[in-house]
Amino acid sequence: MSILVTGAAGFIGSNFVRYWTQAHPDDSVVALDALTYAGVRENVEGLPGVTFIQADIGDTDTVAGLLMAHEVDRIVNFAAESHNSLAVVDPARFFRTNVLGTQGLCEAAKRVGVTRFHHVSTCEVYGDLDLDTDEMFTEESPYRPRTPYNASKAGGDHVVRAYHETWDLPITITNCANNYGAYQFPEKVIPYFTTLALQDQSLPMYASTQNRREWIHAVDHCRAIDLILDRGRVGETYHVGTGVERSVEEIADLILDHLGKPHSLKTIVPDRPGHDRRYVLDWTKINRELGWEPTVDWDSGIAETIDWYADNRPWWEPLRDRAPVAEGTAWSK
Repeated sequence: MSILVTGAAGFIGSNFVRYWTQAHPDDSVVALDALTYAGVRENVEGLPGVTFIQADIGDTDTVAGLLMAHEVDRIVNFAAESHNSLAVVDPARFFRTNVLGTQGLCEAAKRVGVTRFHHVSTCEVYGDLDLDTDEMFTEESPYRPRTPYNASKAGGDHVVRAYHETWDLPITITNCANNYGAYQFPEKVIPYFTTLALQDQSLPMYASTQNRREWIHAVDHCRAIDLILDRGRVGETYHVGTGVERSVEEIADLILDHLGKPHSLKTIVPDRPGHDRRYVLDWTKINRELGWEPTVDWDSGIAETIDWYADNRPWWEPLRDRAPVAEGTAWSK
């Protein structure tokens, strides 16, 4: 079998490519990425059974051609602009990639004909939840995006569903909690705080320090997608979560304690506009239908992740200057 993975040089995409080559060594993988600032070619290039191609998912003719040339029968779409802070200062690039790019990819898949088009979405399309409630988002929750990033991902989801309803494109969708693990670009909070602490630099926390996120290890996310590709029902959405919630200040404290750094490194910066308070997913459906459940314990998973960044400075140090937005400053001027 041949599978196309888009956004393959990014964080979750590259973890999925590595996971797939190990779990399905007889398959061929076409790893496609536009190599924007957060894409790292070395994340996947040279892996056995992997062909890397630099291209934009919105280039329908090019993508359709490579689908035919490589006899691809499955697509997993991770390609997205995903950093909320950047979306505040440059929203147009998010709608170009996450909505129009997704449409171009769906069109290529429709032209060629694939057995499955899996689209990776986010919990953030639903908006946010009160901090003092036990409420969770279900697959039936209404979409109420609050930021340009959230709205662009919601738009992409609607595009994928429209191609299924109108042209019977065999799709599945996952809405996932915040991922963590190795190879995450150091603009996201866990690698951002970790790399700053390793350099004895201040950790800028948004003023709403108790806002919480649900966390899942990238490998558990990859396992869920594998199950959905194998046994998931076409046209369905599945939530992939853990129930593990941590606030931004808890994340900062954990990283500082693990690295033996002083809590005095914590600083407060202005909140990002549209900063969501809390989101957590009800993942009963994927557990009931496919038997999936998370396997990576939070305490061990986050410790291993922090250690990975400590041990792999040559990977992230060259990336520090690529980040196009400075947290807490771009919108406070």
